[in-house]
Amino acid sequence: LKTNEQKGFKLRKFLHEFPFGLSVKVMASMLRQKIGFAARRFAAPATAAAGVGAGLFAWNAQSQARCESMKDRMIAGGIAAGTAGRSVQCEGPLTAAWSYVFGGGGGDTSAKKYETYWPRKIMIVFGAPGAGKGTQGEKIVELLGIPQLSTGDMLREAVSQGTAVGKRAKAVMESGGLVSDDILIAMIEERIQAPDCAQGFILDGMPRTMVQAKAVDEMLAKNGESVSLVMAFDVDPKVLEERICGRWMHKASGRSYHVKFRPPKSMKLDADGKPIPATMKDDETGEPLYQRADDTAEALKKRLDGYNSQTVPILDMYKPRGIVKMIDGGAPMNKVWDDVLSKLKSK
Repeated sequence: LKTNEQKGFKLRKFLHEFPFGLSVKVMASMLRQKIGFAARRFAAPATAAAGVGAGLFAWNAQSQARCESMKDRMIAGGIAAGTAGRSVQCEGPLTAAWSYVFGGGGGDTSAKKYETYWPRKIMIVFGAPGAGKGTQGEKIVELLGIPQLSTGDMLREAVSQGTAVGKRAKAVMESGGLVSDDILIAMIEERIQAPDCAQGFILDGMPRTMVQAKAVDEMLAKNGESVSLVMAFDVDPKVLEERICGRWMHKASGRSYHVKFRPPKSMKLDADGKPIPATMKDDETGEPLYQRADDTAEALKKRLDGYNSQTVPILDMYKPRGIVKMIDGGAPMNKVWDDVLSKLKSK
């Protein structure tokens, strides 16, 4: 039989090495089990309590140090502790887990956020050009602290950083070819290993075909994961045309403006009420804006045909799983966001 000291050491070791980054709920559940075990099985309660306390203290201290460096990127980051009538900006996960197990104050805001939007979000946003998925995606990123990953941005980043996938993609592009699906999937698989994807990520612009969707599913399945939410923005084609044809872009940042819905501060109109191109400048840098060559009514029709024939069928693939949420992207912006919020929640 193991001595009480050996049992206490085993428990302290478990708590000290407790996996950082698990949800508060999971941590709380495990704490219940371990502390309950100690209360039932340890012959010397004082020894058990000391073992639990020492392990929790070491684990929390280690987590707090990591939290300081991660800056809210992991689930433990930023959980506030309402101790001594004040809040700290970055605290270890113990405070929120302890509050969840035993009740009491502390960690209300951040702990509630992660409980509300549990589990880890692996999202795909769908929508025709101009449907508003980019605008709403930015708000989701700000709310949940997870990145929105577009294939274009990931491709440029991989090439500039000279990653293995980036080198493959660069060779193809330099030869004038199109980047294949297997390179795109490898690029996503590489990107989602980054720390900022620990609590989830949003795929934007990928998958676009059934073949790509199945490849994404297979890639996620390697780690026992799957897409948890598909959000599709539905907008009338006439509304899309108004949005697209009035859109102006800032090349360096990708910031998007619109002559009606989001005009740059510098915009001035001519006698016909149309924007004067020379006055269309980025609010932050003052650099000139431009209109994409395919932001025309003719080009939009072709893009919509492709979206409806290739991308929309992907929704039918995911619908039986109960994870597809339709959003009326033509509604007023505040109502669209309210709809997004309600469908982000896990309950």
